[in-house]
Amino acid sequence: MRIYTHPACTRHDPGEGHAERPSRLVAVTEALREAFPDLHWEEAPRASRGQLLRVHDDALLALVLDTPVDGPMPLDPDTVLAPGSAEAALRAAGAGIAAVDAVMHGEARRVFCAVRPPGHHATPSAAMGFCLFNNIAVAAAHACDKHGLARVAVVDFDVHHGNGTQAIFDTDPRVMYLSSHQMPLYPDTGYANERGVGNIANAPLPPGCGSEAFRRIWRELLLPTLDSFRPQLLFISAGFDAHKRDPLAQIELETDDYDWITRELVAIAQRHGDGRIVSMLEGGYDLAALREASVAHVGAMLA
Repeated sequence: MRIYTHPACTRHDPGEGHAERPSRLVAVTEALREAFPDLHWEEAPRASRGQLLRVHDDALLALVLDTPVDGPMPLDPDTVLAPGSAEAALRAAGAGIAAVDAVMHGEARRVFCAVRPPGHHATPSAAMGFCLFNNIAVAAAHACDKHGLARVAVVDFDVHHGNGTQAIFDTDPRVMYLSSHQMPLYPDTGYANERGVGNIANAPLPPGCGSEAFRRIWRELLLPTLDSFRPQLLFISAGFDAHKRDPLAQIELETDDYDWITRELVAIAQRHGDGRIVSMLEGGYDLAALREASVAHVGAMLA
């Protein structure tokens, strides 16, 4: 198994008091190095403009990559462009592309991309929700276009719905998007009746629902739907902000739930895609919970 990361991802600094802070990534990488000293670490390359243009408009690339900034510049109430942001965004998206190439070339079966800023809220034309580029969508499009895959799945257990990922792929039958998320909650998308072209499966959960409801909706709805799709490559938007200690939401998951869902996803990947998984860090804003959950997730992928 490989881990992709890059020091530049800690140099995207939205400013004091922002939830999506550099210490998030430090917590994840330190915890993984301590828990799994034999992991194979790789430096994330930059994504190219051509790779980003598979899912994003040129105007968004120009905004993120070409805007001169000498301090934090708000793009919306949540999302900030800072002096280190362009390089961090290129490395975060590039990690997913390198991960796809590694698993498709047989160099690794599973990869975790420990990167930031996160990505799943970024739409084709807009940075939003702490996200500049949609890292996992860039990687999934690369898998389809470069490697010719016909069935790619993106599974998202972040507590917030990945509106950007859904918007990018909702008319593309090669890519299935499946999400559990809290509702009501930002960004107020991901209703159960949002089905795309039959390739979207959303399972909104109420605040305070806890582990039992989370596991039931995956066991009864989302996992069987994923299994029926028979993904050749499985992507995971690994947000850990549904944890009970997270300050931004209230689904109230335990650390063990991340071990459970990851093992279930590994089993499906084994059946249909030779075990191939690319997982990318999304949310998670309590540092202790982030450490525990990322170790549980990567440990289950190693099992």
